[in-house]
Amino acid sequence: MPVAPGPGATLPALELRGAVRIHGSGPREVRALDGVDLAVAPGEFVAVMGSSGSGKSTLLHLAGGLAKPTAGDVLVEGQSLASLSPTALAQLRREKVGYVFQDLNLLPALTAAENVAFPRELAGIRPRDAAAEAREALEAVGVGELWRRRPEELSGGQAQRVAIARALVGPRRLLLADEPTGALDSTTARDIVDLLRQRADDGASVVLVTHEARLAAWADRTIQLRDGRIVGIAAPEEFPWAG
Repeated sequence: MPVAPGPGATLPALELRGAVRIHGSGPREVRALDGVDLAVAPGEFVAVMGSSGSGKSTLLHLAGGLAKPTAGDVLVEGQSLASLSPTALAQLRREKVGYVFQDLNLLPALTAAENVAFPRELAGIRPRDAAAEAREALEAVGVGELWRRRPEELSGGQAQRVAIARALVGPRRLLLADEPTGALDSTTARDIVDLLRQRADDGASVVLVTHEARLAAWADRTIQLRDGRIVGIAAPEEFPWAG
């Protein structure tokens, strides 16, 4: 059975049902995910921990519709991603899912504001309205004054905030963050996770992949992965793998 969402929740924002992801075949077969069941409630902040190769990024790729499960199903707000056409899946990602990539994936030729506005324009929003939403999102993450700068003119922490603003802009209710603090100093990392916590408190669902227990402690619960399987689920103050 899927890991149940918190009390009072109805339809999960994200649900994985027996999700399996296999790479290769025969003697080279690797089960990156091996029958994962997980449900994330609206407004819930879930951290995912595990060693390198445990399946953390694969889980996030499936959740964001960036990869398809070999078996099982992935649902966003009750909608099976497998049932969607490529066009419908791209629309769902633009409108409902914000993704903070490990390597940020900011477009170097665009300013911070243009990077944030770009997915909204792809969603059919008028450029003027998309620009206004982008400025608002940049203000929300604390880098509103940098809206004219291009990625090469930003510090690592500033670029991280722009990437988060891009993930948050518009009516997105599911935020997936893949090691968004990996290259940051401890103070900036804490600020970034605090932003994610605030978004969850405002009603968005957040799934954070991290290898740092001190950052996972901001979450409502933490999932521990090993060899593609969930081996532990606990509130942050309870998980035995912290240290």
